[in-house]
Amino acid sequence: MKILGIESSCDDTSASVVCDSDIIEKRILSNITSSQIEIHKEYGGVVPEYAARNHMSSIESCIEQALLKANTSINEIDAIAATSGPGLIGGLLVGTVTAKIISIMANKPFIAINHLEGHLLTSRLCHTINFPFLLVLASGGHFIFAEILDIDKYNILGQTIDDSAGECLDKVAKMLGMEYPGGPAIEKLSMSGDATRFKFPIPLLRKHDCNVSFSGLKTAARLLIEKSSKEDKADIAASFQLAVVNAIINKTNKAIKLCTAPDINSIVLAGGVAANKLLRLKIEQLAYDNKLKFFAPPINLCSDNAAMIAWAAIERVKKYGHYISPITHITRPRWDINKIN
Repeated sequence: MKILGIESSCDDTSASVVCDSDIIEKRILSNITSSQIEIHKEYGGVVPEYAARNHMSSIESCIEQALLKANTSINEIDAIAATSGPGLIGGLLVGTVTAKIISIMANKPFIAINHLEGHLLTSRLCHTINFPFLLVLASGGHFIFAEILDIDKYNILGQTIDDSAGECLDKVAKMLGMEYPGGPAIEKLSMSGDATRFKFPIPLLRKHDCNVSFSGLKTAARLLIEKSSKEDKADIAASFQLAVVNAIINKTNKAIKLCTAPDINSIVLAGGVAANKLLRLKIEQLAYDNKLKFFAPPINLCSDNAAMIAWAAIERVKKYGHYISPITHITRPRWDINKIN
């Protein structure tokens, strides 16, 4: 099975060819991504209109390069998969319409993929991970704790009630005068800072559920930055990063206890924020302390990419035998992970 995946939900245009068969074990044959970071840098965040326009100008080249690097033609592809939500509607439309056009012209099946499902299944592309497992999904737009019981069987244990962790890091980085994207900038600056100097409140600490909140942390950071000097930047960044990570760890520990499936033996960290080394280290230690295995995608597959979309399509085909989305499938800027079909 060989799938062409397309991802265009935010500010990265990506195309990838992934295969998995009895002869060839699961493998990424190509994964081409055109980043828009330089375009959105001056605005301190993603401008949806500019993002959509740049997806349109980049997508054809990404697909051509992905096929070329994979040494394959569209005739050798078994299906076309594209992110159909959630995300920015302009970018989603560029990707799904392109996938549908290729599907019709090449007479290949079209498979609509939920962006969050792509993230949560990425680690199964890179590692041998059995269902069920506990998922911690932390990205620029989403934050979810869930028991992943099987394909289409996702038990949400908790989520953010306001900002996502990635969004919070980006906004505080902007307050500190750093360029977009903020998460990597905060992490880099933190390396030269004292994480114990400033104490940030951990939101919802005493609540026994798995919901998280990051807006209060963002406000606390703003108030501190307003009365601080430039010399404090590294210490603020380090202290703030530690507070965000500790907030996640606190609720991950509660999520472990709230899991209902008796045979969960792994924690999977996914999403763009999963690239943060401190978060990976702390969740790995938490997993070890609870006698659980820890998995996360390699750093280059944490951010949005088409390989995760192609792999999610392969997982669905393997689960259902022959999984095809109708060509009339509606692109959804909001798409609940529990309402995929």
